[in-house]
Amino acid sequence: MYCLDNYALWEINFGNKKFSEFLVSDFVITDWTLTEFYRGLLKKYNKQTADYWFNKLKQNSRQVNISVLIRAAIFQHTNKKTDMSLFDAVGYIFSLENDIKFVTGDKEFKHREGVEFIQK
Repeated sequence: MYCLDNYALWEINFGNKKFSEFLVSDFVITDWTLTEFYRGLLKKYNKQTADYWFNKLKQNSRQVNISVLIRAAIFQHTNKKTDMSLFDAVGYIFSLENDIKFVTGDKEFKHREGVEFIQK
């Protein structure tokens, strides 16, 4: 099982085969990641495109409880010298708590425990 981050979703959207293979495997995304991706799609494209991806991914979305959110806020604060977003910190902590590989190409996570780092 894998947990995809926003970086991975964008690469899937752009047709990057290194990431697209995860759509046919067991994967989840946090509701925070889905929200961040939706917002980005609205900005780059339009509501129709955002709705398309939302409908495609919503069955894989998982709610994040408050304890994960607090741990993610602490994790992001502890790593404040990086360019890590709170959305990404939430996905990473969710992955660790659920013993799921966190899939990203985001450099802030390259050498972290539990990460499947994929370069473009």
